[in-house]
Amino acid sequence: MTEQRTDPPGAHRAPATDMSLLGIYLNDHLAGATAGTARIRYLLRSCRDTALGDALAPVAAEIAEDRASLLHIMRRLDVPVRRYKVYAGRAAEQMGRLKSNGSLVRRSPLSTLWELEAMGLGVEGKTAGWQTLRDLAATDPRLDARQLDDLIERALRQRATLEELRRKQVDVAFRET
Repeated sequence: MTEQRTDPPGAHRAPATDMSLLGIYLNDHLAGATAGTARIRYLLRSCRDTALGDALAPVAAEIAEDRASLLHIMRRLDVPVRRYKVYAGRAAEQMGRLKSNGSLVRRSPLSTLWELEAMGLGVEGKTAGWQTLRDLAATDPRLDARQLDDLIERALRQRATLEELRRKQVDVAFRET
């Protein structure tokens, strides 16, 4: 005997989430989160004992927490971590350090500007990822809408802070010495 649906007549069932595609999507975001966490830690070390470093420290801590939140969400969704993507994200971040910024021996002020811009773009991507999951939370009870709202809000604050710091760095990077 086959099991019959018990939905009331006219009821609309939400389509199921394609978990294989969601797994790819979340692992791509994890690669980005890995790169972003490493990049902001590197920037933080480079700006140690400065006003910029002090302003970046709480953002860096939140970005690391956001990566942990993503891993927690992936576990809740039974999405396996694809280690090769995590390694690729880390390698991409390290390769980004090789970019020439007009100074061979010491750190250029342009390096900091570029890194703040890259972090801002990364946070925008993270915000989009949280928003995607928030949209899916309407039909997937494994996703906590309130948690995702909080993550979106935090990402928006991070983006605003990074933009403020980036704008200040413009004066530093292009001021003649």
